[in-house]
Amino acid sequence: MADLKDLRTQINEIDQKMASLFEQRMAVAEQVAMAKKENGLPIFDPKREQEVIEKNSAFVQDPTIKEYYVPFIQEVMNESKRYQARLLGGMKVAYSGVPGAFAYIAAKNMYPYAQYIACPDFDSAYKACETGEADICVLPIENSFAGDVGLVMDLIFQGELKVNRMYDLKLSQNLLGVKGARKEDIKVVLSHPQAIAQSSAYLQEHGIEALERVNTAMAAKEVATTNDKTMGAIASLETAELYDLEVLEKGIETSSSNSTRFAALSRVARTPDKKSKMGEHFILVFTVVNEAGALAKALNILGSGGFNMRNLRSRPLQGLKWSYYFFLEIEGNVNSEQGRDTLIQLRTVCDRLKLVGSYDENEKG
Repeated sequence: MADLKDLRTQINEIDQKMASLFEQRMAVAEQVAMAKKENGLPIFDPKREQEVIEKNSAFVQDPTIKEYYVPFIQEVMNESKRYQARLLGGMKVAYSGVPGAFAYIAAKNMYPYAQYIACPDFDSAYKACETGEADICVLPIENSFAGDVGLVMDLIFQGELKVNRMYDLKLSQNLLGVKGARKEDIKVVLSHPQAIAQSSAYLQEHGIEALERVNTAMAAKEVATTNDKTMGAIASLETAELYDLEVLEKGIETSSSNSTRFAALSRVARTPDKKSKMGEHFILVFTVVNEAGALAKALNILGSGGFNMRNLRSRPLQGLKWSYYFFLEIEGNVNSEQGRDTLIQLRTVCDRLKLVGSYDENEKG
């Protein structure tokens, strides 16, 4: 039988090696954190973590020991995430609106460890990221009820920021009032025009007048300052908590499937590996010559390359009457050999072509 003292010495030696390797791993994790910050990516990537667990578990031959290895490597990754969160505490995320606005909620859900910079409008948030005041800006790009957010699409076309993530935020509209108010007391509500439109059936049913405000959070803030029990706001539950308002009725929107897609933009484009499943979608903006079949040629090139077009939108070019640019979201890895060849071919038929960025898939919240 082996001597207990000798066994403990062996364990101490192994632990010493593990400590050194752990330190090396965390040093690399620091570099990963900086790369994520630069590319506007989240700390937690569940798909990547599962791949690591499955791959590394295969190195453990003993099936019984493997059962213990899985929680071990999971805890190592948890510590890595905590360390990255500490390093990224200084990440700055710009958004349009005020605390409690849906853009604020999206920014918090996408980057829970960041500092948040409130901007008065889309342009200000975009410029905050362009100038380096913010590392990332989070802007709405499409609403399932109201359609495209054209002003943001124009910023993406004209500017140099890259889209690296897409986030689908389910919107719930709620009737809020001051402390002590009842829903029967509300005669007037304040909110953003879209929130009012989404809740129109409820407002008509209860005979409530609606007044428009710049956004839902500012409407809630205004109601909180009035202390008027007859005045309410339509806004999120988070907004009610922020401005100390009562939730008088939840989910007053007509459609329960209402959501807004938010794009996260940064100054650097992410570059997925050629064979990686990361970056399964990409965005192109382009113009074509004003002649018959010009757009069809571009779309045929994409189809021939094996890429599936998820959607195509057109927007008027500023300063050029009856001229348009096109905004495409496409499935596939643009950094693959086929992707690069397709871009080369597209440049032969497009007046202007820009790869806006790539992202894995729509994250949901």
